[in-house]
Amino acid sequence: MTIILGIESTAHTFGIGIVKDGKILANVRDMYTTEQGGIIPSESAKHHERLFEELYKKAIETSKIKEEDIDAIAFSQGPGLAPCLLVGLRKAKELSLRLNKPVVGVNHCVAHLEVGKITGAKDPVMLYTSGANTQIIAYASGKYRVFGETLDIGVGNFIDNFARYSGIGFPGGPAIEKLAKEGKDYIELPYKVKGMDITLSGILTNLKQKVESGKYSKEDLAYSLQETVFAMLVETAERALAHTGKKELLLGGGVACNSRLQEMCKIMCEEREEKVKFFCPERSLLVDNGAMIAFLGEIMFNANSNIFTKENIKDLDINASERTDDIEVNWK
Repeated sequence: MTIILGIESTAHTFGIGIVKDGKILANVRDMYTTEQGGIIPSESAKHHERLFEELYKKAIETSKIKEEDIDAIAFSQGPGLAPCLLVGLRKAKELSLRLNKPVVGVNHCVAHLEVGKITGAKDPVMLYTSGANTQIIAYASGKYRVFGETLDIGVGNFIDNFARYSGIGFPGGPAIEKLAKEGKDYIELPYKVKGMDITLSGILTNLKQKVESGKYSKEDLAYSLQETVFAMLVETAERALAHTGKKELLLGGGVACNSRLQEMCKIMCEEREEKVKFFCPERSLLVDNGAMIAFLGEIMFNANSNIFTKENIKDLDINASERTDDIEVNWK
């Protein structure tokens, strides 16, 4: 029996999750938001610091365990915003010293993929779409390889940037999805796919110019944004499926909450000549959350991977620019 507590603090969300033998016992979270502008890392970090005790107690109560039952503390080591990551690091170290338990450093992106296995996916290609990250990932030769990615900005940040420019608060994704459902006319936008990679900054510039022109409704622009960019994501994901020969597609990341993106991926999987199974976790596991950190933390703890104890915990640090394919996957 293994019980792991996970701390997520890479960006706007602070979350604490508890997992026992692969089963999620608690998954509590709170998100830093603004009415205008985007995420301010230092303010988001203060939000995380302020919410720790409340969420920690709630997670313990929800899981119906005692502190001393915890076998290890896992935390998001990277990638992410340094001020936010440092809060998670400090809290993990504090709990480690107080409870005399080891710490497991977890890669945030890999955690999104691993927790997706709860859906029943065995060996998927993962379309990972979040604020800062947009990648197509699959396991091959001892690592999670990145077969395609954004060459400039993540799709979540792209949507948030357009939303801010249009006078919508942060986060912009839910508002853009709602507006898109009311859009009727498709407005042609640049389509930027380069092999299995995409670029979004040029599309963002084009959208801003269209906003400035005053000729188009927000609803039609939101609709056109989704139809264009999601088609780009689906095309590159399908190309990765063809390249790897894998028969499963898994969605991950906060942008994957979008019902239209899910629908387009499902249609692609069904229409392929060689059918592909489509998997998408529930919303609470798509957005940033502590349960996914605890879930991967348990796997790594049992594999004795990236564990820090009181003897070497002083060497433990964050890695704000850590890539998915930097991680040696020694638990498979």
